Amino acid sequence: MDKTVLIVDDDPNISELLRLYFSKDGFKVQICYNGNDALDAYRHSQPDVIVLDLMLPGMGGFDVLRALRKESDVPVLILTARGDTLDKVVGLELGADDYIEKPFEPKELLARVKAVLRRIQSAPDKARSSSDEDQHKPDIITWPELIIDRTRYTVTIGQQEIDIPPKELELLYFLAGHPDRVFTREQLLENIWGFDFFGGTRTVDVHIKRIREKVDSVPHPDWRIKTVWGVGYKFETSKVED
Repeated sequence: MDKTVLIVDDDPNISELLRLYFSKDGFKVQICYNGNDALDAYRHSQPDVIVLDLMLPGMGGFDVLRALRKESDVPVLILTARGDTLDKVVGLELGADDYIEKPFEPKELLARVKAVLRRIQSAPDKARSSSDEDQHKPDIITWPELIIDRTRYTVTIGQQEIDIPPKELELLYFLAGHPDRVFTREQLLENIWGFDFFGGTRTVDVHIKRIREKVDSVPHPDWRIKTVWGVGYKFETSKVED
């Protein structure tokens, strides 16, 4: 495996238990018990994936995630309290890749982490092995007031380049590359997150909401991301009245 996982949890018993499971599976393991140390550890060692508890002393998990997303796209799986839907939604909105509820089975957590890493690793292969239509798509898609550059992973709205996480860029690129075609949430999950994604279709809604917040900063009457109620979403290029 030769991958490094950073475990951030203030419970030493949980941390050591996860160390055993991950080490047995071939991971290198680092452990931090608070948010400030977690950021320092990430910047120093650049782990491949982070398991982040939201309930941390001092700097909380949400603040850690915000700070990470300002400088990195490292995969992050958050640990949430069972049944706390708000934590899950906020975590996904801030850029978490997946979540698992406490208490959890270490084997399931390990499986989720490995699934996240597979998605990251398979993204280039998936792009190379996609259909002929996808293979011949340009690396830069342009619409009025919108430039999506897949080579530099940037999005420009009007004259301003905006900060956008990779998954949001991939989702916007996919929709803009198939104008006026409706995709279900399940189809978008399959194409952007992969078959082995553990999260639900709410993940798509969250990412669409965040994309809209960014792209709507500049008027774009020639296109919009439209919700097709009961079905999914499409990148609509017709001029329509809201």
